[in-house]
Amino acid sequence: MKTKQVPAIIMLIAGLVTSIAAILSHMETAQFLKILIIVLIVFYILGCIVKVILDKNFKEEVEEEAGSETEAEEKEESAEETEEIQAEE
Repeated sequence: MKTKQVPAIIMLIAGLVTSIAAILSHMETAQFLKILIIVLIVFYILGCIVKVILDKNFKEEVEEEAGSETEAEEKEESAEETEEIQAEE
């Protein structure tokens, strides 16, 4: 799974929500910018944590799938070898 964009997406969504809330509450620009920078930094860090968790979980699934695919390939190869041996006899 591609998780490279997860921190940026989470950060941008948080920034959008913060911007909408600031506009609706008629917040001053300087105060809004301070809050927005803090929100963006915090949610970027949270997004990085989420990315690491997703990478670890999907890495295990990919390894399990790779193992089952390898087993299936080995079974197919052994079946082909058996057919070749029977054809030679």
